[in-house]
Amino acid sequence: MRPSEITEVLNRPTSQELLARDVTRLAYVAEDGTPRAIPIAFAWNGTEIVMCTPPNAPKLAALRVNPAVALTIDTEAHPPMILLVRGRAELDPVDGIPDEFLQANTSYEMTPEQRVTWEAEVRSLYADGMVRIVVTPTWAKLIDFETTLPTAVEELVRAREERRRA
Repeated sequence: MRPSEITEVLNRPTSQELLARDVTRLAYVAEDGTPRAIPIAFAWNGTEIVMCTPPNAPKLAALRVNPAVALTIDTEAHPPMILLVRGRAELDPVDGIPDEFLQANTSYEMTPEQRVTWEAEVRSLYADGMVRIVVTPTWAKLIDFETTLPTAVEELVRAREERRRA
């Protein structure tokens, strides 16, 4: 997929709504060769999806071996809106708490007092820093079931149209 095509998909209003959410599902291949898909908080900075994790997280060893990842960001309402992204994970160890980690957790419902307590807990828990998992999209697809469909469904629609014309 060309960079301009990726940008076009990611700049669509529905994609932007999905990129403003807090949680994605990160898929990767574990060290034992089996697939994993985990929910993880993320932040979109306009060009990259950034997730943060403790430096002892098992996924980091797996991502060092095989940095290929897929991400799914979706809604729970019908029809679902789904943003699929592929890319390579770059690992960036940082001291302290990355801004993206705090940003990725801003829409959770917390009172200001709860937010202060939560941030203090986060800062004490991750005193040794975190690792930023940075994914620059190399492929993207938006599925909204109105203007875009999964590829297999698109094929079924075309086949149905051909049968109707015959």
